Parts: sequence; structure tokens; C-alpha cells
Amino acid sequence: MNPAPTPHPGFDDILAAAARIAPHAHATPVLRSRTLDALAGCELHLKAEPLQRTGAFKFRGACNAVWSLTDAEAARGVVTHSSGNHGAALALAARTRGIACHVVVPEGAVAAKLAAIEAYGATLHHCAPTIAAREAMCAQVQVDTGAELVHPYTDPRVMAGQGTAVLELLAHSPGLDVVVVPVGGGGLAAGSAIAIAGASPTTELVLAEPAGAAETHASLAAGERLTEFVPDTICDGLRGTLGAPNFDLLRAHGAQVVVVDDDATVHAMRLLWQRAKLLVEPSSAIALAAVLAEPARFAGKRVGIILSGGNVDADALPTLFAGTSATFRKE
Repeated sequence: MNPAPTPHPGFDDILAAAARIAPHAHATPVLRSRTLDALAGCELHLKAEPLQRTGAFKFRGACNAVWSLTDAEAARGVVTHSSGNHGAALALAARTRGIACHVVVPEGAVAAKLAAIEAYGATLHHCAPTIAAREAMCAQVQVDTGAELVHPYTDPRVMAGQGTAVLELLAHSPGLDVVVVPVGGGGLAAGSAIAIAGASPTTELVLAEPAGAAETHASLAAGERLTEFVPDTICDGLRGTLGAPNFDLLRAHGAQVVVVDDDATVHAMRLLWQRAKLLVEPSSAIALAAVLAEPARFAGKRVGIILSGGNVDADALPTLFAGTSATFRKE
């Protein structure tokens, strides 16, 4: 089995990732909306990762991991565990290099998401719906195939790849006062912290986290990683446990967290659809919701927002938006 890569990537790793993924990933646009600026009381710069390949920022990290492999490593393929965006991203990244991809998926996962992962060419391995079962199955696939493990958020190659989204944002909109990103397992958040420190050290990093899965907020406040929680949020992409290297990086870079309830996230999701013509998933809309939830904190500032993905179950939209108002009312 291959030795584990260095756990903490640096700014040079993000620059290398940007060059490595350039032939494969989209440089997504940064969008503006006067209406949203007026509602938020600040100048918003929206990085539209729903327009990334596979519909989310996850392709950046997966692509960097796959193309970081030596030819000998790549020949054995890659493996991960995922029931959503990372699995699809790794499957497509593997296809760009013509190598095998194995994705361990838990029982009860959304059928449409599994179909998407399989459509990109991955071999699915089903297991019980626990982290322990996922990890055990991944280990078995590694033994059977020699495949390289690409963890969804603790792999340093993944973190470096995710950081390229903020790197592009800062290049397009230099001098931002704040960048807001969602946080779950912490791959995007950690990559963003490194990118900001290297490219725009005066820019503040704010993380948006659902109230029903706010262990990053609790962990940073306590000064130690707290993982005993049961997630309860519509932000399905932010239910993962914060990774250990991710916590270390976020703590070292002084990241702040805004905790957002699900109702506010759905309001922001609807606003982005109506005002910016962007359909984003709740795990993405939470970044705008964090800005709207604390207007005094962001007032008059130039604020970058990573809209992380747009993989929404269209059949769920009527239920999700039922009862939400057409405009967000600031208290």
C-alpha cells in the first residue's frame, strides 16, 4: 500500500493543483447581482461552482488527486467512499485519465446519486450505512485491487484542489474583505484557508455551517476537535465529520464560523434562484444565508462567496420551497 501523503498542503500545492487541473476543470465565472447586494448591504462576488463539471467544486480536488498519481499508481485505480458529489467527481476524474474507480456506497443512499456515480464509470461497492463499514470496505478494495485511496476531504491532494476555487475568485476579484465558504468535512474550507493566506492574507475567512451540524463551530470554540454529534440539517453535503487535518488548518488560520438555521438557508437558496438565476443546493446556499443572517458583520464590505454546488433533486424543490416567502426579510 502506498505511503500516506503529507497531511497538510501548502500554498505551493494549491498553485500546482491549479496548473494540474487546468486542462480538465472549468474556470467557473464570478457573478454579480445588484438586487442581492442591496439585500445584503454589501458587495457580493459569487463564485459559481454549480457550473463546474459534475455540478460541484468536488471535481477540483478529485481531479488533482487523480492527476497527482504516478503512472504506476494510476494503473491500479482509485477508491473512495461517498454517496454523492465526491463519488461522482472521482469517477469522472478517473475517466479523464482512463483508470478504474471504485466507490463504496452505503445502503439507503439516494438512487439518483448512485446512478450518476455509476454513469461516470465507477464500480460501486455497497456496504452498511456506517462510517466504520465504509472504511472497512475501502480497505478491502485496496487489498483486492491495489487502488489508491482518495478520501473525500482529509486527503491533502483533495484539499489543495478545492483551494483552487478561492484562488480563482481572488484573481478575478482582488482585494476582497471576506470570503465565505460552507463547511462540512472541511476539504473546501481548509483549501480556502491556505489559498487566502497565500494570495490575500488580509482577507478574512468565514465558514457557513448548519445549526444542525455545527461541530466546526463547537470545535474551534473549544480548541479541540469535537466529533460526537448527530447531524440534523437539510444540507446533506455538510453532515460529514470535520477531518483532523482540516481542523488543524482552520484553527491555525483563524477561521471564523457563522451558524445558520435551515429556514434561512432555504430563503437564500430561493433568492439565488430568483435573483441570480442560479439553482444551488442547500449546502451551497448556506454561504449566502450566513451573510444575510449577520448584516452588521458584512455591511459595506466586498464579500466573496463560494457557491459550492448545484446538484438539487428537482422533485424535492416544491416541498423545499413550500411556505418560503419570495424575498428574504432581514430582522
